[in-house]
Amino acid sequence: MADDVPFVLGSSKYDQKTFKGRFRHFIDVIDPRLLFTGQRKLNESVEMLKDFQDGKSTFSNAELWAAQKVKQAIIHPDTGEQLPIPFRMSGFVPFGSPIVVGMLIPTKSLAITGFWQWLNQSHNACVNYCNRNATQETSMKDFLTGYGGAVGSAVSIAVGIQILIRKSSNLKPATQTLIRRFIPFPATATASVCNVALMRRRELETGIEVLDSNNKAIGVSKIAAVKALQETALTRFFLPMPILIIPPVVMSFVEKTHWYRKRMARFSIAFQAAIVLTSFFIALPLAIALFPQFSEIETDKLEPELRKLTEEKTVFYNKGL
Repeated sequence: MADDVPFVLGSSKYDQKTFKGRFRHFIDVIDPRLLFTGQRKLNESVEMLKDFQDGKSTFSNAELWAAQKVKQAIIHPDTGEQLPIPFRMSGFVPFGSPIVVGMLIPTKSLAITGFWQWLNQSHNACVNYCNRNATQETSMKDFLTGYGGAVGSAVSIAVGIQILIRKSSNLKPATQTLIRRFIPFPATATASVCNVALMRRRELETGIEVLDSNNKAIGVSKIAAVKALQETALTRFFLPMPILIIPPVVMSFVEKTHWYRKRMARFSIAFQAAIVLTSFFIALPLAIALFPQFSEIETDKLEPELRKLTEEKTVFYNKGL
């Protein structure tokens, strides 16, 4: 069992070199039960890990893994500060699901369409900022630029499609409703990529730290920054796909059944919310598990000045979430 794996401080009990291991790791990270962790439990977990670090621990591997899970869910690893509850990774699904439901309810209103896209990107921006890599300073200007770009692209695409539907008088009402169900995906996916590109563009200028196998910093690489940004952007593009495509497909099929019309039509929003919640909980770890949190790059592909600083064939970098 995973809990019997010897405890390693700051590491994962699952193999991060495999997709399955990363998926199981991130299932732990987004566990919504962590939102109910009290201050006393947090303090006990922190003390337990400190005792282990000082060589005074008498706790089992399972207890130490559980303590680290609690600490990592609540305390930012770089700043040491507690993360606001709505913006913790463990809160991403429960706090994000109502917003997704709002986006997926078909509407002809441009204002309502724009509102849900704005709210979604605002939530995403706060989650991204609170869970950022804080070893490199992110200025408020960079944050606002990324936020503005994400909101602008999401609202423009969603409202633009709504306007095109209005002008397409030859489309049947049922077809218009179907298209409106799928509006959130292109808007959200494009906005997510814009958000990453704009908010983290400074990394392309300054580079990010690359580490050797002993977790020792070798230097700063712009090439590694490009790779990290590409991996993160791909993750962000994939993430909304199951969340914003599966529920509309399921609802379009279910709404035609006699069973749904007779028994569940009055509970339409609750039924859709259940589908969204399930899709969200599965899609989030699937997306962020596409690439390791600490990715690797061949030393030969780095800048010439960095190749001279290590004899290792590969080095590592934190790509961010």
